[in-house]
Amino acid sequence: MLSHEFIDLLKVLIRQPSVVGAEHSFFRALQRELEERGAKVTWYEGLLVAQGKKPFSAMFSAHIDRHGLICTGPNEFQFAAFISANRTDLLNNSVSEELMTKVTQRFQYEPVFAYEPWSGAYRGSGVIKNSYICEFRNNLIFEIDGLQDVVAGTPIAFKDKLKIDDGRLVGQLDNVLSAAALVHLFALGFEGTAFFTAQEEAGKSWRYLLEWFRRFGGSTNRLFVVDTSPFPSIESANNQLLVLREKDANAAFNKEATNMIEQLCRNNNLSYLYKDKYVEEDNARLISLGEKPRSLGSTELGRIIAASNGLVDGTTLQIPTTGYHTMEESASWESVDGFIRLLSVLSTEIAG
Repeated sequence: MLSHEFIDLLKVLIRQPSVVGAEHSFFRALQRELEERGAKVTWYEGLLVAQGKKPFSAMFSAHIDRHGLICTGPNEFQFAAFISANRTDLLNNSVSEELMTKVTQRFQYEPVFAYEPWSGAYRGSGVIKNSYICEFRNNLIFEIDGLQDVVAGTPIAFKDKLKIDDGRLVGQLDNVLSAAALVHLFALGFEGTAFFTAQEEAGKSWRYLLEWFRRFGGSTNRLFVVDTSPFPSIESANNQLLVLREKDANAAFNKEATNMIEQLCRNNNLSYLYKDKYVEEDNARLISLGEKPRSLGSTELGRIIAASNGLVDGTTLQIPTTGYHTMEESASWESVDGFIRLLSVLSTEIAG
């Protein structure tokens, strides 16, 4: 079962704001928790690096940004991930109408609060009363009751706290859940390196990570990226405890590292599923029905493998969740417990 120490840590971190592009205050909270657990912490642009006594023995990475809004004018707020990714020009077609419509439906009537991005200081609270797609700017505009005096550039986070309901952890878990697990690893004696990246939801985090490896990494760098993985229902999420991948839309992952995780899952009686195979099988069904197939997804690891020319390789380990990118994202106790146990076993196996 999950330890009280981990649950207490997750409760603390999930209340800390970390809106895409305004993650500094969350890095400060992470630094405190990591240093209390004996890690050496170093900041870089878009990246916080925590290291134990044997930093190259094992390397894990988790993104720490979560969805939220940015004030862009008097009582005007836009989706932070789109702003951070510079997806604000009508000529830029990277944000689809379908995706924007989905987002408008996810956050209606959600309570939010404004904060100072560096310190995390509270700047007021409100409630989302309306959201719509602006045809002139090709972006989402949110209207909020209670934050009329907030100035442009202020990040707006969703009010969140961890809920425990029927054996599931519930909240805006992507990806504070994985970040908390990596912090907790240091309390369990982890001596390797944990990377915490910013702006993954805007597709930028891999750049910060790759810069670190170009400066400090060896000739071969095996990286294990941890995250959540969305499923359409609790039933489908509960069919396995953990999610593995052989590839994403950008690149194939390291076969040896992936096979190692699969074998450790077998050795420790942890059920698993390969997400890329799951999507491909479902796509075959969709195509047979004349429907549009889904993408394999674009992950932080796939991006860095594709761009590093062999400098960085690795694989991923994910927690199956439901309620993707909402305040009701959930993961089972058993999955999270298995995830932490496997990370601990994996770090020991790699270190040899």
